[in-house]
Amino acid sequence: MAFGWIDEQARARRRAGLVRTLRPRPADSPLLDLAGNDYLGLSRHPEVTEGAAGAARLWGGGATGSRLVSGTTELHGELERELADFCGFEAALVLSSGYAANLAAVTALAPHGSLIVSDAGNHASLIDGCRLARGTTQVVAHADPEAVRKALDTHGGPGVVVSDTVFSVDGDAAPLAGLADAARQFGAGLIVDDAHGLGVLGSGGRGAPHAAGLAGAPDLVATVTLSKSLGSQGGAVLGPARVIDHLVNAARTFIFDTGLAPAAAGAALAALRLLRREPERALRVRAVATALHARLTAEGHEAVRPDAAVVSVRAPSPELAVRWAADCRAAGVAVGCFRPPSVPDGISRLRLTARADLTDEQIEHAVRVIGATRP
Repeated sequence: MAFGWIDEQARARRRAGLVRTLRPRPADSPLLDLAGNDYLGLSRHPEVTEGAAGAARLWGGGATGSRLVSGTTELHGELERELADFCGFEAALVLSSGYAANLAAVTALAPHGSLIVSDAGNHASLIDGCRLARGTTQVVAHADPEAVRKALDTHGGPGVVVSDTVFSVDGDAAPLAGLADAARQFGAGLIVDDAHGLGVLGSGGRGAPHAAGLAGAPDLVATVTLSKSLGSQGGAVLGPARVIDHLVNAARTFIFDTGLAPAAAGAALAALRLLRREPERALRVRAVATALHARLTAEGHEAVRPDAAVVSVRAPSPELAVRWAADCRAAGVAVGCFRPPSVPDGISRLRLTARADLTDEQIEHAVRVIGATRP
């Protein structure tokens, strides 16, 4: 029978407590949201929603084609220029998602004969980029510049080091300065995914590369998403102009994909301009994350100290993590639930995301609910 193997995989997932389901949310959800990635609380900000609506009215509901055909509007160019300027890079290229941006960067910058050195904790989109690239991938220990150095030392050709700046599972930050030093020692490039750093780290939220003094370096390429701190949709690659020009000509997820919808570009641009005016939002989201961690650990939870906006709380098992998250939801607080195979170390967690618009009272309420529902 066609696809007969699917039934056995479904049974295996049920036995392991790993079944995933879609849960559509209403527009006026009463839940306190600690599960989404709206770090700066901008997805519903009037300026951001009007940026989306105004762009749709002016440019239409869709981009109408790939970026190289009809899908590049003046709005896309404006967003790219302002993103590059804000984050401290020479140029930027906007794609339809952060996932597509990572695939573009890794596949286009790791040709046949190159070595890709990939952190063991990298996001799935970076991993898939490594799988699709023509270079050879070597996975190294998490957040370990010395392991990167040893890997590059075994290869005589071109190389590229690939890492998240802030890892999405535990919220820990990569040692960017150490990674850059290791890559430069062997003439390798460095590609970093700053999805969880933009809007949170660096001066005024300019991102982790800016915070590390690496923004604009000729051997550094950064990817970002527009769907987290900027409350919109889409992704971008930031880097030297010659690298961006190369992606325009060689990155398949850019060349063959429909351009980002104008509404998403308009919303992201409005959010970026708002962040420029209100840089304190970046400070606030980090303060909320620190407060969540302090209150949770004071209550006896095993939580990872956050380097950005993600707070990870260890759960006893995949099954109990699912139940814990469901009980939190029933009590009015939405939290993330990460379990295998989404986590590289096999440890299940509740994943909480801080938001700049959370009040101190909401933080206390969330901690009470998590404690009351602990299995």
